[in-house]
Amino acid sequence: MCELLNFTAILVGLKSSDVNELVAKSFSVTKILLAENNGSDAATSYFKHWVVIVEIFSQVVSHIEDASGRVFSESCACITTILVRVSQGLRACSSTQAPKGIASPSVQVSVLDPQICCLLLAACEACRAIWSLMDAHEIFFVKENPSLFPLDALRSHSLARLDIRDHARGWLAGTEAAKVVDAVTRAFVRSKSVQFAIVNCLHQRVEPALSAAIHVLLPLTENASILSRCCLHNGIIPTVLCGLPNSLPVTTIVSGGADGTIVSELFSILSLCSSLNKDAQSDMKCKISNPPALTLHTCLLLATIAQCLKSTGRNSAIFMLTTSPKKQLSRLTILAQHVSSKDTTITSLQPHSASAMLAFASILSLEGGLSVESAISEIAVPLIPPTSTLCDHLKISSDCENDAGPKNTKAVLSYWHGFRDGCVGLLEAKLKWGGPLAVQQLIASGIPLLLINFLASNHSIASRQGVDIPNDGVGLSPIGVVWAVSSICFCLSGGVLTFRQTLLSSENMKLICSLISDVHLKLVRSWVGPGGGKDGIRDTINTVIDFLVFPFVAVQNAPGLPAATASVNSGFILNMGSAAERVCKEDKEMVKAIVEDMGKYIKILLEVGVPGIVLRCLDQLESKDLGRTVAFLAKMVGHRPLAVQLVGKGLLDPNRMRRLLDSSPRDATLDTLMIVSDLARMDKGFYEFINGALILDTLRDFLSHEDPNVRAKACNALGNMCRHSAYFYESLARHHIIGLLIDRCADPDRRTRKFACFAIGNAAYHNDMLYEELRRSIPQLAKLLVSAEEDKTKANAAGALSNLVRNSNKLCEEIISKGAIQV
Repeated sequence: MCELLNFTAILVGLKSSDVNELVAKSFSVTKILLAENNGSDAATSYFKHWVVIVEIFSQVVSHIEDASGRVFSESCACITTILVRVSQGLRACSSTQAPKGIASPSVQVSVLDPQICCLLLAACEACRAIWSLMDAHEIFFVKENPSLFPLDALRSHSLARLDIRDHARGWLAGTEAAKVVDAVTRAFVRSKSVQFAIVNCLHQRVEPALSAAIHVLLPLTENASILSRCCLHNGIIPTVLCGLPNSLPVTTIVSGGADGTIVSELFSILSLCSSLNKDAQSDMKCKISNPPALTLHTCLLLATIAQCLKSTGRNSAIFMLTTSPKKQLSRLTILAQHVSSKDTTITSLQPHSASAMLAFASILSLEGGLSVESAISEIAVPLIPPTSTLCDHLKISSDCENDAGPKNTKAVLSYWHGFRDGCVGLLEAKLKWGGPLAVQQLIASGIPLLLINFLASNHSIASRQGVDIPNDGVGLSPIGVVWAVSSICFCLSGGVLTFRQTLLSSENMKLICSLISDVHLKLVRSWVGPGGGKDGIRDTINTVIDFLVFPFVAVQNAPGLPAATASVNSGFILNMGSAAERVCKEDKEMVKAIVEDMGKYIKILLEVGVPGIVLRCLDQLESKDLGRTVAFLAKMVGHRPLAVQLVGKGLLDPNRMRRLLDSSPRDATLDTLMIVSDLARMDKGFYEFINGALILDTLRDFLSHEDPNVRAKACNALGNMCRHSAYFYESLARHHIIGLLIDRCADPDRRTRKFACFAIGNAAYHNDMLYEELRRSIPQLAKLLVSAEEDKTKANAAGALSNLVRNSNKLCEEIISKGAIQV
């Protein structure tokens, strides 16, 4: 070996194309010796030969002109063989200890230089080498930093071992592996040659001329792994894989995944694997020795692309399926075929089928998050496996211990995807679009309680052995958890019994609320796979809130309850896509039962401490994502016991109120004003807390806000702050608010005029402290009485005039002289 390497170095040093054939043969022999020399000590091989090979390879990249690509291909193959051996050795030793003498491998990522990647043979070997390099780095990292899915970490009995501060660094952050991923990502984004090379690595599967030179399976599956890591590293990558313009606004929907894109090639690979599964004697069998493994990795990449697209706000499956109904049907049918492949039985769910479920569910989740059917949902729903099949798959034990899946794990498909994610995702899609019949079928199969049990499952291995094994729990990643809670939400509309079993249980409420606990949300924030980070926190909180708010939405129009729709905004945000709205419209008997149980439900919310838990969620959310949480707070404030607990837990903290009123989106601001208004109207005991919120300057500014809804809500809040006593009269004068309220009586918006009259009337009701300031309102109020106003506005104006003579005769002369008596 030493003599061979010296000889190769001399040949490469000649920098002559005349010796290229000899150089290629020399690398070929070296590769064979490296692959077959399994008996030698790995550390000795590294120091004796591997460093030398890397140095020679660097010279090849820099100086060799190789039109045929043979030298590049064979030299890349040597590097690949080295890295594969390192990765295999680390994986074999990972359950005990890292092998002594083997440092973390380091190879320059110059293998992705465009002049090399345009040569297909070299590109395939380069992809294999990079994947092996990344894999080896990750084995080192996982050995030192065992990582659990957030749900498994939360349910672990050894919570003390969780060092969330370390998690905050992010998966692989600051490691050599992260540098490799970053280099690959930059090369892929910046170089059309690299993109072309990888597309052709995928496409060459049908080229007989290449089959003798390269084993196609590994480049294909490992390309998927490389690109999955890059997708998670950079949000631009998924758009490139779909063939979308980099500058395309996220709200603009265009056709993606067209022919010639990597996404298109991935679906073609799945079609090939499907044909191989049907025909074991196919001539292609000699080229792809393990179709299930190829299916597994291809589907994982499709799932990752879909999940990353969604995380960037691209809500349409058209980005991956094109606008062609024929292609949409074809691609979804291919996924469905792999979901229901012939080796999937009710006693065993194979990893490649679970991966196909995940890809199918992830693509469907792009459909806007709405419950209304789309053209794609109409195509997809008939392709989803029957309810009984999905239920059987959820109930069986996962079995990932084979060549196609990760080793030594029970419930994972990759570092980022749980074994049951896809099955739960398809359940959610079926419930969302399948109508009442699908809901009833899944309830009859016991799905709600089964999903609740999954969410409650302890980290089984850890609890039995007292150790932490990465992601060996129930098989739900953060995305799977969101799909599971969403599925339970849709099941709530299926009948009174399900509602009572699920929501009128303190244990179930504690369980669901633990998903928005500080600990779990911190774990989700630190999770860098799909479903993690700030977007994962938003999705987790919003889905749990949909669960908690179900009874409030279902009974919002029921007589005898607080006006749950007093805020148009909270009603709209929480109703949108909610199964509870359907109940409200269609099932009057169930609404009646929920009304009867509201007292029990509110008692459970208080026992579990839901108001305080939801309040703390505000601190975890970005300002732009506050809408749904604030809307739920607005619903709860309508019920006195919940309002008392919310205020006691700091709802009106001045810093919190400043953020909600100054930095929130419009919907959250309006609902915050409604919260203040409802608390002030409910009880004068809240006045002291409202005063402590220090919001009067903000309310004054809102009286001149450009949005008429904000002006109207501010007037309403100020009116209720004067409803029970004169507590705020002096403050209103000190903050120069009365004059602005009078101006609002002539506001162009009718609702603002109505509430301005209401506020002025209450500002004059309890004493005459503000009479002099209110003198200017008399002609405005009188004018409203003879204008084409709605009756309520006229009633408020007449009441205000009445109150201006209620407490003294200061304004009697003014009222007479301005003609108010006559009008």
